[in-house]
Amino acid sequence: MTAETLNFNITYAAASRISEFDPQNISFGSVFTDHMLVADCINGVWQTPEILPYGEIAYNPALASLHYGQSIFEGMKAFKNENDEVLMFRPLENFKRFNISAERMCMAQVPEEIFIGGLEELLRIDAAWVPKGEDNSLYLRPFMFASDVYLGVRPSLNYRFMIIMSPAGKYYSTPPKVKVETEFIRAAPGGVGSAKCAGNYAASLYPAKLAQDQGYTQLLWTDAIEHKYFEESGTMNVMFVKDGKLITPNTSSTILKGITRDTLLQLAKSLGFETEERKISVEEIISGIQSGSVTEVFGAGTAVVVSPFAAIGFEGNDYALPEITEQSVSSQLKKALNDIRTGKVEDTFGWVWKV
Repeated sequence: MTAETLNFNITYAAASRISEFDPQNISFGSVFTDHMLVADCINGVWQTPEILPYGEIAYNPALASLHYGQSIFEGMKAFKNENDEVLMFRPLENFKRFNISAERMCMAQVPEEIFIGGLEELLRIDAAWVPKGEDNSLYLRPFMFASDVYLGVRPSLNYRFMIIMSPAGKYYSTPPKVKVETEFIRAAPGGVGSAKCAGNYAASLYPAKLAQDQGYTQLLWTDAIEHKYFEESGTMNVMFVKDGKLITPNTSSTILKGITRDTLLQLAKSLGFETEERKISVEEIISGIQSGSVTEVFGAGTAVVVSPFAAIGFEGNDYALPEITEQSVSSQLKKALNDIRTGKVEDTFGWVWKV
């Protein structure tokens, strides 16, 4: 059946696949909801968006994005409150960051009515896929890629924007052990480190694999010039608790401006914790772990939410971190965040967006 709703051409799936989904056994990014959004920008003009049954897409082998890497994305989540209402968390921030990435990658700007409107319409249609339960959510993946059929190095004239959605549970089953990376780099000053583009993640795969072969879960990236200062950790920003203060590297052209990062900094202040954004050296953190002044190191991101690290590997040695308790800063921040985005407490920040 096809319908016209809010300027979206909608073709509904003949039958839902939700019976195939086990909410008690969620594997991140492997199961997808019944529908997806597709919108094409042709010679600078956005066409009417379509919501279609989730499925494969076919493209010409000369597709520009396959050869020259014009591809960006966002990671977002939707939740259900006790009344079974669907909630998004700070979607306008993702929308703004998406278009900042698009500008850096010389791509088309996506209108708010397609980005936000598409998310809302998809969530209305596939609301049954939003899982309840602690650490559960519906992961939302808006993305865009160059769709020119042309083998020439220039910005594409045409783009395809899409949204797909996937039920998500806890990203890490156990606290990860991370390795300080001092050879390879994630991003260099003046590069695309602050854009959420596909190439950043492709470049990280090889050094991450080397670390995993050594028994580590993820990397702690350092700066490209001296390998002296922390930047990010894998797919997330990194935060430290030193002498009771929450500290994190200040953002730059090499560090993604994480929305979860910003959220946690605001929450920490509201809970009475002192915060600081500044350069943080590897030496400071390693010596702090040894002296006991550094009590927590954790990743912050949409997928991982708040993910405390078990240990940090540096120059052949592993430095274990104290066990996390309910009184730990990271635990308090995670609880405060989850309570707001699932509607358990009043949202005094204006972050929750009811669909």
